[in-house]
Amino acid sequence: MTTLKLSPTCPGCNGRRVYASKEISAGGGHAPDYLPGLGQNWWSGAAKLTVVVCADCGLIRSFAGEEALRKLPDSKHWRKL
Repeated sequence: MTTLKLSPTCPGCNGRRVYASKEISAGGGHAPDYLPGLGQNWWSGAAKLTVVVCADCGLIRSFAGEEALRKLPDSKHWRKL
């Protein structure tokens, strides 16, 4: 899992029943690629992310893994707002 400090409190409802997944694939192949251009290569896998869900209100949030975050500034698939 990323070193991101995940909050045990939901920002949507202030609930405390918040759960995080292990780091999972951000997609690609036959699934949508939620972090295009931030994985390794097309043959070696998509970028990783952590999903956090609140069991009180159902809010789902996704957090990009460290490798994806490092690649973000130089990626042609993303633009800074």
